[in-house]
Amino acid sequence: MPKPWTSKLIIKALGVEKCNGSLEAAIEDLTLEKAMGVAQEKHGLGHLTGADLKAQTKEIIGTCVSMRVKIDGHWANDALAIIDKGEWDERFN
Repeated sequence: MPKPWTSKLIIKALGVEKCNGSLEAAIEDLTLEKAMGVAQEKHGLGHLTGADLKAQTKEIIGTCVSMRVKIDGHWANDALAIIDKGEWDERFN
């Protein structure tokens, strides 16, 4: 797995030392824009396969699922569904 690890970049973007692994105690919330920033950084290193920023951001949010990090107040799986519906398309422009 290429470094820097996506999880480390997410933690850095959150401004915390580590994420809480418990679902009940999960309070970390990343903005979509910060997730896009992580995606741009990882893409610049050649670590993402998505064709565009939207697809690359979805890769980052996929890591947020396992980290129990919310995206703009939504669980990461729900945020992915919102993106798939096109509800945040204007934010990718």
